[in-house]
Amino acid sequence: MRIAVEGCCHGELDKIYETIAYLEEKEELKVDLLLCCGDFQAVRNEGDLKCMAVPAKYRSMQTFYKYYSGEKKAPVLTIFIGGNHEASNHLQELPYGGWVAPNIYYLGYAGVVRYRGVRIGGISGIFKSHDYRKGHHEFPPYDPETMRSVYHIRNIDVFKLKQIRMPVDVFMSHDWPRGIYHHGHTEELLRKKKFLRREVESDTLGSPAAAELLDHLQPGYWFSAHLHVKFAAVVQHAAKANGASRTTKFLSLDKCLPYREFLQVVEIPDRSDSAAGLEYDPEWLAILKSTDSLQKTTAHPWVPPQNNGLHLRWNFSASEAEMTAVVDELSGELTVPDNFSRTVLAYDPANPRPRTPPSHGANPQTTELCATLGLTDLYARRVSEPEGAPGTAAGGDDEDEPSEYPTDVSGLSNSCNPDEITIEDEWEEEEDGDGEGVDEKRHPERDAAAAAEPSPGSPPAGARPSGPAVPPEPGSGDSSACRVSLRPLNLPPPSHLARPGGDAGPADGEEEEALPPTVRIPKRTSDEREAAPAGTGGTPRIKRRNQEIYAAPEEDD
Repeated sequence: MRIAVEGCCHGELDKIYETIAYLEEKEELKVDLLLCCGDFQAVRNEGDLKCMAVPAKYRSMQTFYKYYSGEKKAPVLTIFIGGNHEASNHLQELPYGGWVAPNIYYLGYAGVVRYRGVRIGGISGIFKSHDYRKGHHEFPPYDPETMRSVYHIRNIDVFKLKQIRMPVDVFMSHDWPRGIYHHGHTEELLRKKKFLRREVESDTLGSPAAAELLDHLQPGYWFSAHLHVKFAAVVQHAAKANGASRTTKFLSLDKCLPYREFLQVVEIPDRSDSAAGLEYDPEWLAILKSTDSLQKTTAHPWVPPQNNGLHLRWNFSASEAEMTAVVDELSGELTVPDNFSRTVLAYDPANPRPRTPPSHGANPQTTELCATLGLTDLYARRVSEPEGAPGTAAGGDDEDEPSEYPTDVSGLSNSCNPDEITIEDEWEEEEDGDGEGVDEKRHPERDAAAAAEPSPGSPPAGARPSGPAVPPEPGSGDSSACRVSLRPLNLPPPSHLARPGGDAGPADGEEEEALPPTVRIPKRTSDEREAAPAGTGGTPRIKRRNQEIYAAPEEDD
């Protein structure tokens, strides 16, 4: 089975599908599945745009709405996770996953499904320690704080994934597992992203929660995005109990822009005796049922149950009887029902409605799944809670709760130079003379996912041959030792050469690709910005950073 893996989507579905079609024709192959590793931006209308944590000037409809409205249909089954730039009000309707458009499936806060016998799992969002132990308390209408915290990973979802005992073939996360950079060509990564050096050397780059899952799940493949750079690694896990040692092949890809390495095709053996469509995973559904009572919709910290005499149950791994019961509740039918339905009006370019308010409410797919399996609809639970009940606000009295990760470095940023020069526009991208550069977004807190919007100027996958995507085993000296079949793209599709007239706007940084080469300058966070003086024509005002900024409130990348 050929799986196309894509990094950060940023709503560019037309271009991604055109690239796949171009690849299929050029290489005479058929792609069976597309996996997108976050920042999908399933924006249905103008109301959804108001729930996406990006600067206002980058709130563009892009092309997802065409697939939501029925104007187009995804030509290949697409499975995606959430990142840190999403229409959160839309995705929150589907906490356990579901169709966001025909043939496009969201995995939920965390999830596992099966396609042609291949188990595919993922976790949405990015790691921030100060929100990690809270419940999913954010619901529309968002304030500026909850619009960002809504996409932060929670320990309840990690806890659920750690109950999995059966092998997982493929796993996706938006940010990288902490320490993964030690298992690949680290110096090549630092050549592309020089500002990451201090965090790599201090082992503070990446998500400690994702690293925990990598060690527990040990999937055959792990795909990520977020840092906007192509990077591959091979992790050789220590054998557990009497089991054999496993190997995980890691690959992170860039965002969908011309001359970027944003797409890669991987060949993974499927199981010929399996169903042809997308299926629920019995083990995962059994875990959802058994952990349902643990879910909270408050900001109070949640501590996973432990074997300390205080909890009746602390091991929520699915037993054979629990998996059988789930299959029986589904009447033996594991195929994910084709029950997508539009719940809001789609964007109409001929009749824009900029005053459309953000929508929020229960999704029929979630309602149906919860009724079938006896799960809690988080939206319905939130509606039933008294307004102003303790813990329902975005804030709370738990802000000083210590992180459960001893290596967490909240409030510090090892890669920040106190004297570096930054400018106010945190999303603008510029290329330097040789096409290499960084889109640096500095933040006072680096819990795990640092420099979220770096953008290397490397060519698109295959614009010029990039070599093997996964490095050889340590000491092998031969990339063939990985036994990974990865096909690079050789040329960008036509839409990457000339922008169609109907496009709503560029992806972040696309306009800057056409500008004359300039020196890239790191970007300033919103709480460090100063308005430009009158008469400067909008030129960003430059000032120096000092140590006091490290104590400033965090702004997510």
